[in-house]
Amino acid sequence: MAPDTATISRLHEQVHDRLHAVQSAYEGDQERPLGGFLTLMSVYAGAVGGAGLLARARGRSLPDRFTAGDLALLTLATHKASRLISKDAVTAPFRAPFTRFAGSAGEGENMEEVRGQGIRHSIGELLTCPFCTSVWVATGFVAGGVLAPRLTRSAAAMLTAVLGSDVLHLLYDSAKHLPERAQPED
Repeated sequence: MAPDTATISRLHEQVHDRLHAVQSAYEGDQERPLGGFLTLMSVYAGAVGGAGLLARARGRSLPDRFTAGDLALLTLATHKASRLISKDAVTAPFRAPFTRFAGSAGEGENMEEVRGQGIRHSIGELLTCPFCTSVWVATGFVAGGVLAPRLTRSAAAMLTAVLGSDVLHLLYDSAKHLPERAQPED
């Protein structure tokens, strides 16, 4: 026998009240968008599951192991891509609906404050945190390595080359100031 509408409504209200109590206890005096984070984790899990189903439908499987070179390429490319997404000035238009410009962070990067509430705030936190973004980027690289290995490897190589170039630019700029630093103070 199926439960009646009133029973379902009471159960829904009890679950809602318990979840609200958990969120309130967790937040303390700072608002934290746990519901938005749950939504993002669901999207992430759905994307991983979808990639797995697509790989299976195409007869592809995950590699048995990754070589040290593969891991180095993925690590460097993930680092660069996550910084491009979360900090780069040129990608600010993608973050703008969820953030507010707070100043330059130097070397073409922005400081931004997350704005909004709920899912909007959660997306803002994801898009401004290179540590958070890197999980999604690395997952994309691994899925791409299974579904489109040549394209993914090429994109990872390009991003790794850009990261290497960034390091060389920073070293070059630092080297230009070495004579200034080497002079003794009066």
